[in-house]
Amino acid sequence: MSDPLGHDGDRPAARDRWLGRILREGAAPELLEALAERLTPTDLQTLLLEVSRRRAAAVTPARLLHAYEHNRFTQPSALDPGELARLEALVHRRLSEHAFTAVALSPLCPLGTVSAVATADQNKVVTTVRTTEVVADATNVLALECAVRRRDLLRRDPRSGRRVRLAAVHRVVRAQSYAAPGMAAHFTMLGLCTAGRDEGSFAFETTALAEQIGVHLDLLDSVRTLGHRVTEVRVSVTDLTAGRHRRTLRENVLDPLTQAHPTTVFAFDDDRTGGRGYYRDACFEIRATTPAGDDLNLGDGGFVTWSADLLNNAKERLLISGLGLERLCERFARPR
Repeated sequence: MSDPLGHDGDRPAARDRWLGRILREGAAPELLEALAERLTPTDLQTLLLEVSRRRAAAVTPARLLHAYEHNRFTQPSALDPGELARLEALVHRRLSEHAFTAVALSPLCPLGTVSAVATADQNKVVTTVRTTEVVADATNVLALECAVRRRDLLRRDPRSGRRVRLAAVHRVVRAQSYAAPGMAAHFTMLGLCTAGRDEGSFAFETTALAEQIGVHLDLLDSVRTLGHRVTEVRVSVTDLTAGRHRRTLRENVLDPLTQAHPTTVFAFDDDRTGGRGYYRDACFEIRATTPAGDDLNLGDGGFVTWSADLLNNAKERLLISGLGLERLCERFARPR
């Protein structure tokens, strides 16, 4: 649940076949080009709104009920909302004790938030007809807010190294179909973003990494007060620079965290394949064992170029991470 959107494979060949069939059967081979390139965003929005209005006018109560029951995007969460609310309240209390500022995100973000910055396929998000998309990953939107705040700091001081630390608890929606059991189209996650400036000697990277991992581990310690049984917590760090920063990561990240969290196992994962090409420099994963004995991913994070891209400034640095709160509540909660 906390995996970045960029980890999942796309199926462009199948998509092209479907589009070709639709255009051929509709006897409108230039329709896609006209809609995608010739119409202005405002004109396209007007057209699509009218299409949606006409389709909605044809919906009967019976068809509406059938759609609600069978559309995977509209199914309510199976979790006890009270349990989830208690977990979210605890997360916000703990965040207030750290340096992260909580943000209540909009359910929508600009069209292209995922594909333009995170370079994931647009088909992995739910796109609206109003040049927006439903938030699919809180860290993508937090990165935009971090960029806005860092830009303001840089306008006052072009060499500002002041860090921006933002957090959001948000219900995200993802459009890709998951074959694995227990994977839902929408779920609640915690997203963290730390934005700042290159400090040299990999200093920003190691301190931000240790800080975010520490926040996640602190939360996992705290949820035990709610009866959640989180055991055998393991953190793996991957050096994506072919070992160039391995010693620094060991001395400034793994060793201090091992002292601060003696019951957690820390190690390097040199064989990790997920996230390569999505993350740069270094990434991490947090896993734990459920009361049923299952080994599950709970958190994931790493460095990305989004701040540098958004601000057109190669000195900008950004660390993102997510923690699957819904998975935590569902698979690690106390027995009823």
